[in-house]
Amino acid sequence: MKKAIVTGILAYGMSGKVFHAPFVEAHPAFDFRAILERNQKKATEDYPNVKSYDSFEELIADKEIELVIVNTPNFTHAEYTRKSLLAGKHVLVEKPFTATANEARELFTLAKQLDKKIFIYHNRRWDSDCTSIQKVVESGRLGNIYEVHYRFDRYRNVIGPKTFKEEPHPASGLLYDLGPHLLDQAISLFGKPDAFYKILGKQREHTKVDDYFMIHLSYPNDLNIFLTSSMLIADPQKAFVLHGSKGTFAKGRSDVQEEQLLNSWKPDAQGYGIEKESDKGTLTVIDNEGHAHKEYIDSEKGNYMGLFEAVYQSLVNGIDYPVTEEDILTQLTILEGPTNHPTALH
Repeated sequence: MKKAIVTGILAYGMSGKVFHAPFVEAHPAFDFRAILERNQKKATEDYPNVKSYDSFEELIADKEIELVIVNTPNFTHAEYTRKSLLAGKHVLVEKPFTATANEARELFTLAKQLDKKIFIYHNRRWDSDCTSIQKVVESGRLGNIYEVHYRFDRYRNVIGPKTFKEEPHPASGLLYDLGPHLLDQAISLFGKPDAFYKILGKQREHTKVDDYFMIHLSYPNDLNIFLTSSMLIADPQKAFVLHGSKGTFAKGRSDVQEEQLLNSWKPDAQGYGIEKESDKGTLTVIDNEGHAHKEYIDSEKGNYMGLFEAVYQSLVNGIDYPVTEEDILTQLTILEGPTNHPTALH
């Protein structure tokens, strides 16, 4: 293996502290070298050997840094990605990559011109929920799948303190917060849809941004996928429901990684990523005599380290990163597309 990939992270809020730093530190192919902390200096309490920079310009001027993780507010992603590329860095960017598909195309083109790589951070592909659904779909036990429902619900009836999510900046609101997760999970498993229909809502008192959305994705062979998210759901229902010609699979959103990481678990800790037995998905299959047979499906182990391994394999061994440019452009076309109007994707 070549020397470890020298990495800098652009923020040490929840994203940096929970979803990035522990993995960059734990993966032997990465060298966690730098962090950007403009105000509070907390990263070095957890990682004493990491250098804390005061400004973005100082961090990207560090010639040893090879990979920059852009985990700043959504509306800054395009700017910081562009400047990092021009400084000679590869970039791992939090979702949503950009506010528009055109911005994304320009950055993908620039990266190719500079012989650098852009990776979009879609960790939910490595959720136990997502991998369990993939296992069931690929088994063929549902038959021809014709209806899929993905939900990502919360109950937060007050306006949150993160202004970049609650103020009408580019790529703000629930659609750009949780929409990328749901779209990526659907597109990664079922591919690019033929068309979409999107509804947005503002349901919390005094909200300035959307806090409800529903996206209908239309596919060939009468497959319809519905992606829904709301911030006013007091009793979340099953987050994943798939109906096919032979049966139904239903599962709650129960990946444990985020909760474990928030409680200071390390990615290599025993029991990391393993769901409770009670959170197994339910597969109901109809036999040839019309009788229903129900069974509980073991969940796959959640493992966000798989994303960082994929980044490493791409940078060092040239293996294609699983989140493709086409996936991202499809996602952004839907996110920025019209509401309340059926729209074809070409």
